[in-house]
Amino acid sequence: MSLAALTLCDAAADIREGRITSVELVTDCLTQIDATDDKVQAWTFLDRDHVMRQAQTADEHRRHGRPIGPLHGVPVGIKDIFDTGDMPTEFGSPIWAGRTPREDATAVARLRAAGAVIMGKTVTTEFAYFHPGKTHNPHDISRTPGGSSSGSAASVAARMVPGAIGSQTNGSVIRPASFCGVVGFKPSHGLIPRTGALILSRTLDHVGVFTRSVEDAALMAQVMAGFDPEDEDSRPIATPPLLSNARSEPPLPPRFAYVRSSVWDQAAPATQEAFGELADALGEAVVAVDLGESFGRAIGWQKIVMEVEMAHNLHRDYETGRDQISEPLRKLIERGRQYLASEYTGALAGRAALYAALDEVFNEYDAILTPAASGEAPLGVESTGNPVFCSTWTYLGTPALSLPLLHGEAGLPVGVQLVGRRGNDARLLRTARWLVKTLSGEGRKSPARKPGTRKGQ
Repeated sequence: MSLAALTLCDAAADIREGRITSVELVTDCLTQIDATDDKVQAWTFLDRDHVMRQAQTADEHRRHGRPIGPLHGVPVGIKDIFDTGDMPTEFGSPIWAGRTPREDATAVARLRAAGAVIMGKTVTTEFAYFHPGKTHNPHDISRTPGGSSSGSAASVAARMVPGAIGSQTNGSVIRPASFCGVVGFKPSHGLIPRTGALILSRTLDHVGVFTRSVEDAALMAQVMAGFDPEDEDSRPIATPPLLSNARSEPPLPPRFAYVRSSVWDQAAPATQEAFGELADALGEAVVAVDLGESFGRAIGWQKIVMEVEMAHNLHRDYETGRDQISEPLRKLIERGRQYLASEYTGALAGRAALYAALDEVFNEYDAILTPAASGEAPLGVESTGNPVFCSTWTYLGTPALSLPLLHGEAGLPVGVQLVGRRGNDARLLRTARWLVKTLSGEGRKSPARKPGTRKGQ
């Protein structure tokens, strides 16, 4: 097996125990990039010599018996909205072409401190909004990989790196993870600091990860999590033990609230059928829950907050370079400038009642079960798909995962989204791992066939 196919946790363990070297792993990843990236086009910056120097340094460090971190020698991809002091950061926009920061973003600095090799910068949509970059879906290059973290999701799916970081202001981690068939994890708002990353919306921006397993997501998020006084939404609390919790067994079998949501009619028929099969497979562990009409307003409130705050944060780019900004982004900025203060403050205030309602749900259930996307990745690369199944959970800042458990009519991935209580990221990861094990037959129960896989496929 190619080393490039290793999971993040396995790669880190193999390097730590001396079974492989960082140079060997990085070499295999670069070989995989050479074999696949002409079609997938996941990278916007990749300096092979620089990557190999990092790997050689990591191996020399270990050979001399120096302390090593939990990601020592493991290559990771960085979405091109996170500052990197040794590589360009261009935000997917010609306005910022050639921009080279002096310092790493906090998330990147913490990955380096954990020993990670920074492979390069992955493609983002323009300013992490809807206008797509050059990346294609590794499962079918005629389809979108999703966005805005397009290159990060595609690079992990194509086995170019075992992990990558992205961001989500609407659906930019969960949706591409669903389309590309990888694990996507959006932690609770503020758990991973955003210092040194492009700020679109203080209220909505999250740092997230793409990996091949729940344990990998837990490890990658854990090394980046923790207080940063430069991020106003980062809190001085102890870093939760995400990986050890993810690997632990729940004291009782988890219970899931099956939420179709107010946008259920936007799910493809095959997605609706697959979720019905999933609920049947889990039996008494799943109960259909109606969150009520008030949650239907969350999507509109999320849109108002996003557009107002993006208009504010991108005003300089709009004023000085609007002719180099795509039409969809120009229109968003112009809409964001037109909202009344009462509309914006009302949209922010709407969260309080929904938080209270969710607390009641999570007093009864371990996680909410709902689609990560409306269906398979759409044909064409002119758009990145519909984020509507993610908007509510981004607005509320809850932790969410996309798990590659289902397939659509064309046999392409469809993610199952699990949502947890704010701040209970470790418990959500444990529940997610239980679900994956159960549906794969490792747990106490296994369905007769994988949900969403039609007979004859």
